[in-house]
Amino acid sequence: MKTLGWIGLGNMGTPMATNLLKAGYTVSFYRRDIAKVSPLSALGAVAIDSLQDFIHQTDIVFFTLPDDKVVEQMFENIVQTDVTGKIFVNSSTISPTLAEKLSVLIKTKGAHYIDAPVSGSVKPAIDGTLLFLVGGDKVIYEAIIPYLEVMGKSHYYLGDSGSGSKAKLAINYYMAVVVQGLAETVLFAEENGVNREMMTAIINDSACGSGMSKIKTPSILNEEYPAAFPLKFMLKDIRLAQDAGWNTSLVKSTEEAYAKASEDGLAENDLMAVIKAIK
Repeated sequence: MKTLGWIGLGNMGTPMATNLLKAGYTVSFYRRDIAKVSPLSALGAVAIDSLQDFIHQTDIVFFTLPDDKVVEQMFENIVQTDVTGKIFVNSSTISPTLAEKLSVLIKTKGAHYIDAPVSGSVKPAIDGTLLFLVGGDKVIYEAIIPYLEVMGKSHYYLGDSGSGSKAKLAINYYMAVVVQGLAETVLFAEENGVNREMMTAIINDSACGSGMSKIKTPSILNEEYPAAFPLKFMLKDIRLAQDAGWNTSLVKSTEEAYAKASEDGLAENDLMAVIKAIK
């Protein structure tokens, strides 16, 4: 049995790795911050403080890190040791350009790189119902399918490295637009005498209703926005889409709305908190 490794045990990485442990896989994790105690240790995962030792003791390494800068620095450190034959599965949301760059870097070191960002937030990560959007060598993709099926309900192979990242930016852009549209619809109705309870009920019962509108309804009604998907990460992803060449009037107005929300101190809240900035 392959030894699995994990780097980046945040809100997404922890439940994803937990599901692999529960399925009986051997999992180690690199303890980036030795002051933090991960719940994975209580489930039998092995914490390793040395990055070099961690790489030597794992066969397949998964990543859920916050942004391009952190991911690139991590890989620059990783390739300082022997990675021959290793498989690196990056589920972080990063730019397609960086995904392509890392693929080339890892290949020159005799290892394999797969970009496999996910669609889904914390609850799907806990439930094991994520969608994996995969780019890279198809043979390597097929080798990691058993692990993806433990953590997700679907996996889509999209082609060469970088294609998974491109699909992730596209679906996140769609989510940003949907959430902003939902926010503006509720606020427009509210300003014209239709309360939030009634308007969200109408939306969810209509052809416009969706999983997203239903998930976000409690936050809208309670005016509380605990972070299932932090707004700061959505703003990052919108800007990555712009960097990748998407520059319509809609993406510009969407970026402005989320940027304002971030400036208003809502960056750590759920992306639905954009409704407060718009209001």
